Amino acid sequence: MAGIYDFQAETINGAQASLANYRGKVLLIVNTASKCGFTPQYEGLEKLHEAYADRGLAVLGFPCNQFGAQEPGDATEIANFCTLKYDVKFPMFAKIDVNGENAHPLYKYLKHEAKGVLGTEGIKWNFTKFLVDRQGHVVDRFAPTTKPENLRGAIEKLL
Repeated sequence: MAGIYDFQAETINGAQASLANYRGKVLLIVNTASKCGFTPQYEGLEKLHEAYADRGLAVLGFPCNQFGAQEPGDATEIANFCTLKYDVKFPMFAKIDVNGENAHPLYKYLKHEAKGVLGTEGIKWNFTKFLVDRQGHVVDRFAPTTKPENLRGAIEKLL
């Protein structure tokens, strides 16, 4: 199976980006949505980005409309929302599916490497978080209810 650095993803601006660009960094990969009860987590994710980017953390946001159709906008609308409402500066990617036959290959990999409750692979809701170490190993998966600020200890151990 491929490793994390073998994947490509389209950025929110439509450019192709390789995850190899993040080699050597700690990654926090999150499926996001603009109209979700967890949407205020953008603020906490941005605070993690601001606090740890200089030490090697990269927060990567992947909008997804698979849960309650809570990300209905196009790339421009999503980017504007993230910038204007939460001043998001961490990298955002194009809207993807995280479950099902059209799931992005990155998410198929993440779900296989860090299973959910009772060994399930499916993403349950928006703002599921995956933590990846500097060597590209998926080390943990966090539920949507886990607030970004509660990840500081896990992130600091990897930095």
